[in-house]
Amino acid sequence: MAYRRIVSLLTASLLAGCSSMDSIMPSAPNIFLADIVGGQVSQRADMTGLAVSDEPFAAKAGTAILSQGGSAADAAAAMFFTLSVTYPVAAGLGGGGICLVRNDKGRIAEYDFLAQAAGSGGAYAVPGAVAGFYDMQKAYGALPWQRVVAPAEAYAGAGFPISHVLAQRLSVIQSIVAQDPLLAAEFMSDGTLKPEGSVVANTALAQTLAQVRLSGADGFYKEAVAGSLVRASAEGGRPLNLAELAAYRAALVQPRIQRRGEVSAAMPGPSTGAGAFIAALVTNTGTGEPQGAIVNGLRRTLASFNIATVPPDLGATGFAAMDKNGQAVACAVTLNGPFGSGHSAADSGVTLAASPSAPNGISSAFLTPMIVTDSSGAVTLAGAGSGGPNGSGAMVYALLRRAAGAGVTRPTDLRSTGLAPFATANTIACQNGLCVALPDPGGSGLGASVDRPIATK
Repeated sequence: MAYRRIVSLLTASLLAGCSSMDSIMPSAPNIFLADIVGGQVSQRADMTGLAVSDEPFAAKAGTAILSQGGSAADAAAAMFFTLSVTYPVAAGLGGGGICLVRNDKGRIAEYDFLAQAAGSGGAYAVPGAVAGFYDMQKAYGALPWQRVVAPAEAYAGAGFPISHVLAQRLSVIQSIVAQDPLLAAEFMSDGTLKPEGSVVANTALAQTLAQVRLSGADGFYKEAVAGSLVRASAEGGRPLNLAELAAYRAALVQPRIQRRGEVSAAMPGPSTGAGAFIAALVTNTGTGEPQGAIVNGLRRTLASFNIATVPPDLGATGFAAMDKNGQAVACAVTLNGPFGSGHSAADSGVTLAASPSAPNGISSAFLTPMIVTDSSGAVTLAGAGSGGPNGSGAMVYALLRRAAGAGVTRPTDLRSTGLAPFATANTIACQNGLCVALPDPGGSGLGASVDRPIATK
């Protein structure tokens, strides 16, 4: 019964025979530091914000926005659009996700913008990400929309060097890259992958981002870009259509709030598979030693949903931001597989997400943005797990530590995703007036801080 429920929420089927991910294991930290205080990226009283992401260019884009007086919502939107360029294996305009946002008054809202199954029943999903980030930034942003899209547009048009983390993921899925002309042109040369540090660009995507920058969500869901998506999807025989693209709307809902000890955790609500999975995981996790409790909780939860195995790369990533006013945003996004469907719309540069009914559609069940507050209502944790059950488990591990009064101020206070290399948890944690940005200790992400505003005209 529980399994049927999550399948109906996800509209997804499961893939058997792939590597199992039923444990969370410690790993040596691999972290880039922007402002080093006691070994971690920290926010002092004179700083204006923090950002954390699996991919370094995205974290830098987020802190650049914060330094210009942007809010956490502005930074999160900038990070997403940058990830769609610099980390397109896991984030893209063709995908979707879930964000939690806490305003400076302490209220927390949830934006659900998962990619949806097409009315045609085809292989490609109706994208949700642009609508979701547009709505969230419109409600909670402090800067003009154009500012948050511009960094990604610049990276796509002028080019960027392939980061270590992107090179790692490309090396595992070379066959997917090789089969798509647009991806192959960007990331391959003479039949082999371009090495880490090579400068690559996607000028078609830059033009699409320019339309989004100038016209907001309409620049993506209507007119030229929408037509490009329809034409590309027609190659699969069951295309998207202009009407369903124009009709897409993100959902603004109330998150689930669960109290644990002296803290309260906001997490995805019951309307999504992600909400069903994380609620069951928290319920199934006991109160003993955190790592053992999480391992046992994950096993029980996976068994309750009849999930024995999960594909090794679900094409997902998570990120978070916090600003000087206390606004916090945590987001997790997915393409339902590495590079989504593996098929791009050449004239718009957008890679189409796989339908949620595809095997990798289960990815959305493991999108775990979370915002944890203490008894005073102050944020003590804001972060996101993604990419598999271990990403969700890592977030609950951090929650258990905070509920027990333990610190989450060093990379070693987290647990990496162990044998699930592309499942991650990136967090911002606060305690005793000090906040730290902690990328997944088993990854190559970046936690970055802003120590002074940049003067702007």
